[in-house]
Amino acid sequence: MTTSVKRALILDCDGVLADTERDGHLVAFNQTFRELDLPFQWSQEEYADLLKIGGGKERMLAYLRQHPELDFGTPEEAAAKVAAAHKRKSAVYVELVEQGALPGRPGVKRLIEAALDAGWQVAVASTSATRSVEAVLLSVVGPDTRARIAGVWAGDIVPAKKPAPDIYLLTLRELGLSADDAVVVEDSEAGAKAAAAAGLRHIVTVSSFTAEDPFPAAAVVVSDLGEPSAPARYLAGADIRQDGVVTVSSLERILSETPAPQASVPA
Repeated sequence: MTTSVKRALILDCDGVLADTERDGHLVAFNQTFRELDLPFQWSQEEYADLLKIGGGKERMLAYLRQHPELDFGTPEEAAAKVAAAHKRKSAVYVELVEQGALPGRPGVKRLIEAALDAGWQVAVASTSATRSVEAVLLSVVGPDTRARIAGVWAGDIVPAKKPAPDIYLLTLRELGLSADDAVVVEDSEAGAKAAAAAGLRHIVTVSSFTAEDPFPAAAVVVSDLGEPSAPARYLAGADIRQDGVVTVSSLERILSETPAPQASVPA
């Protein structure tokens, strides 16, 4: 392993480590709604709109606001019911992950291991529930690589969820790095906005629900991180791929050659 460098690769979880939203979270939400005898199911179209809101509990509360005919009681009662439903949904989701239903996206394990071998810190920053994120991470990279990762920052540990930059600002502080030392991998408009607001250069790997999202501040937009046998498709931005895949050298080029987004919050 090379000597440690002041660099970090920070990855979102859902849609980045695995394409979890359609085949994981949406399935788990709808199973939970059935178990609890709630009078609705989310379609893929509805869920695509809800994904613009960071956090599962927040999506459920937003849905209730959109449908006042659904009587969940007082705001306090509704919040309690949503919290209980989300706890069960998280358990269902972890069961799906542990069953192997959500394979890692192309290039994710390869790039994480290459960055670690090059001395980079690697972290995951997500506003999904910590237990869910940890389950996906372990499933995608395995226990040996998970043990080398600097940390997972997830869930309700920040005041505001994406597209607010809070989770990325916290992760940078915990890693002891500035925005100029890190590259983020995101997949959604909300996540990219969060990275940009924190002044972080970011790669976007579009996922099932995000191919039409705008990513004006992304250093590069690609189909995925790519594998040697299955190169990533270049979509927009600076084409930093090497032989069709995103590598550690690609990350270095992003830091040295592409401008940082203008942070919208104090450093």
